[in-house]
Amino acid sequence: MRKLIIKLSSVVSLALLLSSCDGFLDKRPESMLTPENYLTTEANLSSYIYGIYTNQFPTHGVYEWGTFQSDNNTDNMAYVTPSDIFAPGYWRVSESGGEYDSFGQQYQINYFLQVVTKLYGEGRITGNDALIRQCLGEAYFFRAWDHFTKLKTFGDCPIVDEVLPDDMDVLVAKSKRYPRNEVSRFILSDLDKAMELLMDVPEGGTNRISKDCAHLFKSRVALYEGTWLKYFKGTAFVPNGPDWPGARKDYNANYQYPSGGIDEEVEFFLSEAMRESKIVADKYRLTSNNGKFQGSASEPSNSYYDMFADTDMSKYREVLLWRKYDLNVVSNATGQWGASSNCGYGTTKSMIDAFVMANGLPVYASGSGYPGDEDLKRITEGRDTRAVLFVKKPGDANLHSDPAGPASKIEPWPDITAGAESNRYTTGYALRKGLNFDGRQTLLCTVGSIIFRAAEAYLNYIEACYESTGSIDATADSYWRAIRRRAGVNEDYNVTIAATDMNIEALEDWGAYSGGKVVDATLFSIRRERRCEFMAENMRNADIRRWRSMDQMIDSPYCVLGMNLWGNKDLSEFGDLKENVNVSPRDFSKYLAPYHIISNNHVYDGYRWTMAHYLSPIAIQHFLITGGGNAENSSLYQNPGWPLVANQPPVSL
Repeated sequence: MRKLIIKLSSVVSLALLLSSCDGFLDKRPESMLTPENYLTTEANLSSYIYGIYTNQFPTHGVYEWGTFQSDNNTDNMAYVTPSDIFAPGYWRVSESGGEYDSFGQQYQINYFLQVVTKLYGEGRITGNDALIRQCLGEAYFFRAWDHFTKLKTFGDCPIVDEVLPDDMDVLVAKSKRYPRNEVSRFILSDLDKAMELLMDVPEGGTNRISKDCAHLFKSRVALYEGTWLKYFKGTAFVPNGPDWPGARKDYNANYQYPSGGIDEEVEFFLSEAMRESKIVADKYRLTSNNGKFQGSASEPSNSYYDMFADTDMSKYREVLLWRKYDLNVVSNATGQWGASSNCGYGTTKSMIDAFVMANGLPVYASGSGYPGDEDLKRITEGRDTRAVLFVKKPGDANLHSDPAGPASKIEPWPDITAGAESNRYTTGYALRKGLNFDGRQTLLCTVGSIIFRAAEAYLNYIEACYESTGSIDATADSYWRAIRRRAGVNEDYNVTIAATDMNIEALEDWGAYSGGKVVDATLFSIRRERRCEFMAENMRNADIRRWRSMDQMIDSPYCVLGMNLWGNKDLSEFGDLKENVNVSPRDFSKYLAPYHIISNNHVYDGYRWTMAHYLSPIAIQHFLITGGGNAENSSLYQNPGWPLVANQPPVSL
């Protein structure tokens, strides 16, 4: 069978499709087992949907730090080795593969929706009606999730909402790319369908998608698209923008925005974000925070800290959806790496500096009370409690019982020159977000993985409100104060805004920029709040892209910095330091610059950017398949700046 752009030739066989459901099936002769008679009970629907859950959502891994390393390749976090994304010329168009090749999950979902909707309409599915509808709602949700994943990667992309036949003409037609806002509208529509079917409190509790998860996710998608369209307006990265590649294809040549124009489209999405986020934010109170780090087993626990490190997150109402781990099924390694080096992922100086003082003043402001960064043990003193709780300092307790694995019961001085990359404190700063104090968790860890929590709804509303109206309404005001109150920071955010110096913030924080221009202090403060609340929670990468926050690096390199090394009062604690061998030289910066050590590093002189890197290229294989062997004849179009030639870097836009 020919290799097709949408790889429905790799359709999951029935045997494979049902392989995870053995415990639920009555054994029958294979000749009697068909999709139509399998998908006729609520129990079997749930089993099918369970198999899709296992392939969705960010998750903790066995040999990594899990979701807590997801801020890598941003101004929040840096790994031992840098990414090619910040070295224009090194990231190149692939010959084959990539996420544009991965539509198998959508086949599973569409097949389920097609078969089950028909059977349900005919009254042929037995079991609890609410649970049957729940399964259908989850399928719509997953289809929306999968499309959003591709939207973030490619922008314009196909909308696959049906089971497609093994017919080249049909597959080529369905491979055509829809304008990104149309894809976003489709996602919102699928989430509306999901909401009509999903339960408020499903069987399985917060380990299954609820109606409020759909509301929250809808607000995320709408905010993403609304801000992307706003900040990329006037570029090739939005429909009808100058040199938008979609205009070169007949099927998109005369495209018109459904709302009339791009400004109206921005407003549509921002309004959706406000409405959907408010539904969730008004319903859920934030988990309490006593402001104290639990230094020993005898001290009171802190619910806010524990929410990220618990093995059972169902007790926290703020958590809408989380993934559970079981020693008898699958575990993870977050405990090991949280109690040691963070697996080589270092938190940046920029991230640490983002946390204001408890009085609401930035660290550089007069009267802030900031003790400076020369003493690593005092780096979070008097600060936002999110820094106090989640940033490790030498001498802090990592564990309240003896470790059972390779970890440190007491946080040591950071080993910034470790030979093993996974043991190196890349920037000198490390986090303990998600670290369970039970030493047994450093061997086989069952700390849950948060997928959705209600705090996002608060922050989505605040941002959408300001982006839409240019002001903070009463609702946004109440939400912002609640977030800061929980963080142990002066809840009057105007104190922070008034003391914010954008000239200083623009030196380190990418959120200070959109399209290469510095934003106003209020918008920046909203972005800073989001940054601090979601540190190490897989939000920063998407945020800095939709804000168009890397343009300034096209002309001005950005150097990743970590702890104050050469000005540190405890310099002798960091071992045998050799400039230009294992640490950056002191005449470059007093701060540790992890990529400015060996000059053959392709980001030695700093991160650089090119506009093309905001979206991934489509592999050449897909153009050849849909173009009859000639990429130029394809129904597809390449993303802005990327060539139709394999193994080539982007061209200047």
